[in-house]
Parts: sequence; structure tokens; C-alpha cells
Amino acid sequence: MNSYRQLWRYSGVKIVASLVAWGVTGAAAVWAALRLSGFEPDWPWVPAVAVTPHVAAAAGAGLVLAAALRKRAAAALALAATVALGFAVVPRSLADGGTEPAGAPLRVLAANLMVGVADTGELMALVARLRPDVLALQELTPDAMERLEEAGLPETFPYAVTRPRQGAGGSALYARHPLTPGEAIEHGRFGQVRAVLAHPGGARVELVSVHPCAPKRYGRQPCWRAGLEALPRAGGPLRVLAGDFNATLDHLPMRELLASGYRDAADVTGHGLRTTWPQGGWGPLPGVAIDHVLADSRIGVRSFGVHTLKGTDHHPVSAVLTLP
Repeated sequence: MNSYRQLWRYSGVKIVASLVAWGVTGAAAVWAALRLSGFEPDWPWVPAVAVTPHVAAAAGAGLVLAAALRKRAAAALALAATVALGFAVVPRSLADGGTEPAGAPLRVLAANLMVGVADTGELMALVARLRPDVLALQELTPDAMERLEEAGLPETFPYAVTRPRQGAGGSALYARHPLTPGEAIEHGRFGQVRAVLAHPGGARVELVSVHPCAPKRYGRQPCWRAGLEALPRAGGPLRVLAGDFNATLDHLPMRELLASGYRDAADVTGHGLRTTWPQGGWGPLPGVAIDHVLADSRIGVRSFGVHTLKGTDHHPVSAVLTLP
């Protein structure tokens, strides 16, 4: 009797393990096909595709499980999914081996203030430590702007283009060098400030404080997609886009933007898998990389950093660039 019970238990565990292996493998294969197809469905795919690096890891685990169970078909499918997703994800953890062009440095710091409640003193301390030439802020409210100015931000950055708003739609660019305001990008009450910086080294660089709408929980994503598609393509004047893109390198509009001639500073330096949201813990939500510094491909990238800032759900990001 005991031997029959042991056999039943073993068979039951094996059946469950087989179902898990096939489930993980099948889901990863469908995911890989969608991710590499060049087609991007609407909800729930737009929010979900942000966790592609986690799915790539799950595909690898499914491959190990299928191989251990000697499920050849499942193992073959898992291998294909793992390779396909790995091809998309793994290069982000590898620094580019090319020599970056020498030139004048441009230090950029971007921070989402979470409707203005981020810690003012800690942001000022971060500015003092990193000494950025450009500070791009998102979700800047009138109250937050007043606190920052009282804390001495104008003394550090004598030039600014600001559009504070109640709620999440405000943004700003602060700089140590002269700024010429440009036409802000407006979609869904989100204003993405833009300006041209006159660098003392002679270069002129267009800057954008990026913050399109977040993808909705249901239906089509017109505000999110329009906000990303309205960002200037690379080519022509030098450009740097910095801020909360509400998109990872797995989102199609982001990939199209990069294909126009930008490079993601995190990806270039091998830090492309470092997550920037959520900061401070949001239950079971997996971390994703939605805050970026994109630089025209003619601009060098020396370094990239992810930082902490109390009071906000985003990690600030920074990059040291070199202007041609």
C-alpha cells in the first residue's frame, strides 16, 4: 500500500512539474514571438512587455525544468524562447566595446518628483554631489518649484525653462549654461519641456525633459503613444532626451526612437537591466527600467548612474556625455 501511495505521489508531482514546464515554456514562446514580431498589441501587452527581462529569466528556468523532466519538445521550445528573448535582453548588460569620442563633458540628471512630493533637500544634495550641467525634472508642481528655488536651485542653475503644473503634467529644464526655450510637447495635459543649450565648448544641444502619459489600464494608448512619437527623431542638431519615458527598451515606440539615431546611456554602459521604477517597494510589482537618458549617436557616453531620492516612486538617473 505504501509503495502505491509513493508511486501516486511521485506521479502527481511529475505531472504538476510537467504542466508547469509546458505552461512557462508556452507563455515564454508566445511572449518572444510578440516581442520580436514588430507588432505591439494594446492593453494588456503595453504595460506587460515592460517585464520582458523577467520573462527571459523565466524562460531559462523553464528550459532547465523541461530538460530535467526529459520533455524534449518542451525543452526545444524553451530553448528557442530563451535564445530569442536573450538576444533582445542580454546585450543591455554588456558595455559597448567601442572607443567613445573625446570632447567637452555634459552631465545630465533626470528626476521624477512624483507630483512634487520628492524630498527637496535630498535632491539638492544629489545635485551637489553629481554636479550636473543639466537637470531635467518631471511631475514638477508649483509648490515643488517654490521649495526648490528657496533651497537655492537658481544659484546652482542660473538658466531654466519651467512649466510647473498641479498633478503629474509639469516639467522643467535647469542648466548651468544658457538655454533658449523651444516649443513644449503637449499631449494629455503632460508638458514635455524642450530647450537648446549653448555649451561653452561651442556645441548647441537640444534638450527635452521627457514625460509622456503612462499607459492606461485598458483600451488603446493614444496619449502614451502620441507623447513618445512626438519626441524629436535623431539627426540634424545634437539632441539629448532625458526623463521618465514610461517605456522600456522593449516597447515598440522606444525601439523606433532609438533606431532613428539615439543611444540609451544605460544600454551603452552595460547598465540597461538596472530598474528605475518602482522605488521604495510596490508590493509584488517587478522592477522595470522606464527612466532613460538618450543621446544622439554622435555624442559619447562615459557613464550612467541610478540613484535614490526619498518621496518619489522613481529612481533618478544620470549620465556623463561627451559632446563632439
